Amino acid sequence: MNTVPANAPQTRGVLFVHSAPSALCAHIEWAAANVLGSKVDMAWTPQPVEPGTYRAELSWQGAIGNAATLASSLRGWNLLRFEVTEEPTASSEGARYSFTPTLGIFHAVTGIHGDVMIPEDRIKAFRVKAALGEVSMEQALDGLLGVPWDEELDSFRHAGDGAPVRWLHQVI
Repeated sequence: MNTVPANAPQTRGVLFVHSAPSALCAHIEWAAANVLGSKVDMAWTPQPVEPGTYRAELSWQGAIGNAATLASSLRGWNLLRFEVTEEPTASSEGARYSFTPTLGIFHAVTGIHGDVMIPEDRIKAFRVKAALGEVSMEQALDGLLGVPWDEELDSFRHAGDGAPVRWLHQVI
């Protein structure tokens, strides 16, 4: 289990598993429990967009950086679609990680309202690629904003509208 000092800064976030084969569901719970430091019991429901897969949501509270650790622990399972969010705090930016089998992982820094904040160096790099003709400016901006991930995950997100959310409360 992950051990975090009692006085470590805390944040909240959500793990959205949009689709996972049944064989991975328990492994996802074990991975989340390892990162969050407490038992996880997710409410799995069938994912109608991809028959034979399941979806679940887990709200969590814990150490800053847990979203990155969760995303890292899940991204190796190519039959999985997920997103992990982390709320910003007084001492940290927020984060969103999205993963699909076809696109891999996308990371975005998020502000207090959930807006994607694009670091200056990434903008400069895409401006160079656009100037060299490697990508159009529209493709560059879409990549910076995670549009391909949003497009692929959108139908999976909407299939979960109204699904139950299980809250995880950690004793601090």
